[in-house]
Amino acid sequence: MRIASLLPSATEIICSLGLLDSLVGVSHECDYPLQVADLPKVTNSFIPENASSREIDSLVREKLKNNKALYSLNESMLEKLKPDLIVTQALCDVCAVAEEEVRQSACKLPGCPKVLNLSPMTLNQVFESMLEVGRAANCEEHAKSVVKAHQERIDEVVLRSRRITKKHRLVFLEWIDPPFSSGHWTPELISMAGGVELIGQSNRPSRTLSWREVANAKPDMLFIAACGYSVERTKRDLSVLEKALAQKEFEFARPERIFLADGSQYFNRPGPRLVDSLEILAHAIDPGIHPLPLNLQPAIKVI
Repeated sequence: MRIASLLPSATEIICSLGLLDSLVGVSHECDYPLQVADLPKVTNSFIPENASSREIDSLVREKLKNNKALYSLNESMLEKLKPDLIVTQALCDVCAVAEEEVRQSACKLPGCPKVLNLSPMTLNQVFESMLEVGRAANCEEHAKSVVKAHQERIDEVVLRSRRITKKHRLVFLEWIDPPFSSGHWTPELISMAGGVELIGQSNRPSRTLSWREVANAKPDMLFIAACGYSVERTKRDLSVLEKALAQKEFEFARPERIFLADGSQYFNRPGPRLVDSLEILAHAIDPGIHPLPLNLQPAIKVI
């Protein structure tokens, strides 16, 4: 089977199921595992590489307001690659090519490849997405065993979290300028790790916040994993955070701890590395309860 992936999380799912050799094309953002880097790119972005966080936010809002795409398909490349299966998503208009464009393009391709649309909002739905890919690629039994292994790691974290006597109160931010709450599966991860998300809601999209709203929540901890950003890129926005924390609203509500994590590789990709994300988060919340696996880098403590 020849598979084209239109988003990083789908690529990670495909590879986690042992289907790397079946991948013939990936999105311009797909970068894990490293072996996919040299595969043909089947998407393009209209977002300037050097745009600031505020500029990206404004551009995204303008594009969505006018129903204009943020990403486009390289149809000539897709035609050349002749995929049997195209994996895309309709979860987030910011994250990938519009579903309708994908389906229209697929109908023009030789053989009219199957389009698998993944839209997980919860951790269980992420695992169901992995099983869907397994069914579509004729390896469902193997997919079940992969999901089972991930679930066992989650169960270990949850079991350890029961030893935490006082839940850690935190706000998880997916963007700094302007601040965005967590959503989707992230509040679940926080609960599993022994914390309480004070603003973001499970199975709901993230949303724009005011810094006053963050201050009013009175979190003990801020955990920041900016969507699509590495830790180093997120650090460039710390001046915005510092300015916000200096406001009067935070005079008696300044978080005791602030952590940064890689929001490009973890947390914001609904794929198998959400389990890694859980382990990174749990270690930040209570390192005495949750040891960090040797293959993972800890979240960076700012305060």
